[in-house]
Order: sequence, then structure tokens, then C-alpha cells
Amino acid sequence: MKIQESLILGIIQGITEFLPVSSSGHLLVVRQLMGLEPVPVLFDVILHISTLIVVIIVFKSKIGSILRTLLRWVRSASTEDDRENLKLCLMIVLATAVTAGIGLIFSQWENIFIGNIKIVSLLFMATAGILISSSFFKGDRGYLELGIVGALIIDFAQGLGVLPGVSRSGITISAALFCGLKRNKAGEFSFLIAIPAVLGALILKLDEAGSLAGRMDLITLGAGMAASFVVGFLSILLLLKLVHKGRLFFFSFYLIPLSLITFIFL
Repeated sequence: MKIQESLILGIIQGITEFLPVSSSGHLLVVRQLMGLEPVPVLFDVILHISTLIVVIIVFKSKIGSILRTLLRWVRSASTEDDRENLKLCLMIVLATAVTAGIGLIFSQWENIFIGNIKIVSLLFMATAGILISSSFFKGDRGYLELGIVGALIIDFAQGLGVLPGVSRSGITISAALFCGLKRNKAGEFSFLIAIPAVLGALILKLDEAGSLAGRMDLITLGAGMAASFVVGFLSILLLLKLVHKGRLFFFSFYLIPLSLITFIFL
């Protein structure tokens, strides 16, 4: 892979990881258009790590609050104010377990999506439908008011986000809104549960490190990561603003024609 190709994939990852249009689906489409040979899945995961750093920076205050709560819990010094963060931690653990289970199931079908863009194009259309439906929901619940059933629905939605063409952020935020979470909480929770999911995916793909090293030098890889980071930072700020305004459906105006074009021509 050439450095300019890595830059292009990094930019696409940075934009599509946060905007609800499916980063994995776009990477597959762009690779086919550019005629790139398939690279190890670890490359995708490493680009995800770059955008994960963005998540940590944007939500550093909430993450710090959670870590302090866990420290007090370990010391048996929790207070009433820690209840929300403790429940949030439980929900993140549940989301990680559900996502891991679904991810392991669909990993066996990975080659089906890589070799069939038409399936990905249909999933683009499904994502568009999900985003349109999100405009009909405006929750007023916080984490403490969200029941276990609601949490599992959101967790299952994130698990489906492993499919190329299904936007992880789009489907989890939409599910959270459907379950009654406030818009700001829906956006926040979507990205908080992504942290362990991406780290887990990296660990599972570490065995491909040797294959990646043999096909891509560190400068090329670093260029992709840097592009993903910069563009991703701008993208997440835009997405959070649109979530707060209830405008996720805007992205369906892009996904619907994209789905039709890729289905017909690719």
C-alpha cells in the first residue's frame, strides 16, 4: 500500500467512524474502487485505535469521573453520587460481552462481505432507515432510569454494528433514543461502549501484526493513523451537535443514493 492510499483510507475512516455512515462499509467500497488488494483486518483496527484516541479526548471528563467512581468502589467508599457511574460501568460491561459474542459469530462470515459489495450496499440502505426512524424519538431518561432490557437492546445494536454497511454509531445512538435516553446521553453512551469493543478487536487481531508489517511500513501506517485522528476529531464534534439537534436523519440523504449506486455499479 502506498502512502497516499493509506492517507485516503485514514481520512475515510476518520469521517465515517463517527458520522453514522459505516466506516467498515466505506473502506470496503473505496478499496474496490481503488483496486487495492485486501490488507489484514488489523489495519482497519489500527485506524479504529486512532479514532478511539479521539473518543478518549472528547469524553475525558466523563471517563475520568468513571475511573474515580471505580476507585472509590474498590475502596468500599462509594457515595450516592456514584450510583449513575456504577450503573454505567455495568452497562458498558454488558455491551462489551454482547458485542464480543455477536462479533465472534459474524467473524466467520467476514469473507462474504469482503467479496460481495451488494450485501454492504443493502446494509447502507438499512442504516438509512434506522437513522430516519431515530428522528421520531426524543427520550428524557438518564442512565439510572434506563432498565436492563433497554441496555441490552442498545448492546445488541452495537453488536450488529460489526457488519460492514451498518453504522455502529448510528445504530447504537438510534437504539438509545428508542429506549428513551436523552440525546446527549445517547451520544455519550454510544462512544463510551465503543472503547472496550475496539480494544477487544485489536487484541483479537494482534496475530495479524506480522502480515501487516510485511505489507506496510511504519511511515505509511502512521500517515493513515494521523489522517484518521485529525478528521475524526472534527467529525465527532459535528455528530454530537447533530445528535443534540435530532438531525441524524440528515445522513440518510447520503446513504440512500450511495446504497443504490454501489448496488447497481459495483
